[in-house]
Amino acid sequence: MKKVVLGAFEEMVLLSVGALAENAYGVTIKKELEAQLKKNLSIGALYAALQRLEEKGWVDTRVGGITEKQGGRRKQYYDITRAGVEALNAVRSMRNELFDRMPEAKIKWLDS
Repeated sequence: MKKVVLGAFEEMVLLSVGALAENAYGVTIKKELEAQLKKNLSIGALYAALQRLEEKGWVDTRVGGITEKQGGRRKQYYDITRAGVEALNAVRSMRNELFDRMPEAKIKWLDS
């Protein structure tokens, strides 16, 4: 697998898409992220991150059915791809390896 370049915000977006599964669309992803990060997010920043993730092949999009609630528009849903899961696993592995290399004294200090 080639080198994974995944920023912290993109990682959170990708994790949210995976966690929301079949219900991952702009509004639900934004609400999930805001709940996890405990701050308001720009919908523009979210869609920019989703576009980057799609360009990297880590999310796919699909269009839902027309609903009255949407004013006749269709929702665009996001699905994490196998490559997206692999990217998350690579990042998790790298973080775990670095964390495991920290001296025990430092880890105890961080836990307190």
